[in-house]
Amino acid sequence: GDVYVNDAFGAAHRAHSSTEGVARHIEPAVAGLLMEKELDYLGRALGNPEHPFVAIMGGSKISGKIDVIDSLLPKVDRMLIGGAMACTFFRAMGLETGKSLVEEDRVDMAKELLQRGKDKLVLPVDALVAPSMDDGAKAHSVKRDAIPASEAMYDIGQESIRLFMQEILRAKTVLWNGPMGVFEKPPFDAGTNSIAKSLASATRNGATTIVGGGDSAAAIAEAGLESQMTHVSTGGGASLEFLEGRTLPGVAALDDR
Repeated sequence: GDVYVNDAFGAAHRAHSSTEGVARHIEPAVAGLLMEKELDYLGRALGNPEHPFVAIMGGSKISGKIDVIDSLLPKVDRMLIGGAMACTFFRAMGLETGKSLVEEDRVDMAKELLQRGKDKLVLPVDALVAPSMDDGAKAHSVKRDAIPASEAMYDIGQESIRLFMQEILRAKTVLWNGPMGVFEKPPFDAGTNSIAKSLASATRNGATTIVGGGDSAAAIAEAGLESQMTHVSTGGGASLEFLEGRTLPGVAALDDR
């Protein structure tokens, strides 16, 4: 008879006829090896992580990550915040952010998260800023409370990199989702590349390192470090939804999950 094997974790958060419809009509519908590995690592990070458990959240918007931050905060020992979304937290702390991207409608939410995660949230202490991302624009590092009015933060600064690396190297479980800056454009790739390298070191020290899809996976691939992570998730949106604690339609339809 027919057997349905779903190995497309990247599409598991979408209810398609190929991921969900077919699976409901064919017995047995089982998870392929890749899907099994995804569920195993991401599931362990959520259900039974070895501590210290450090999550690194980056990217430009807090709005896309809010549910993941919510879901992970009670489980982690430390949550490192980088990328432009750090600026929304800076604003919530009453700091000036210059021309940096800030989600004005999320500042109150950032305040609430700072309150709730005060012993766990680790924000950048400095920022790599520039007047623009143009090639000739002069990038320089400033303390987080000294971002010039006419400049924007495009990466975390050197002190933050050192601070984040210390936290990562102390961890037994590390979960990374989202870049620390505009990593496609040097010199604003330093933060993201340093995080990638420290995850590789953490893996060598025996930690479980999980990279959650999308930009972080691209950064790891670009650095040639994929083989030095415990697991690089193939699903950007799917890994986010799984980490939010949601049931993925493409997984719920399987018999052996």
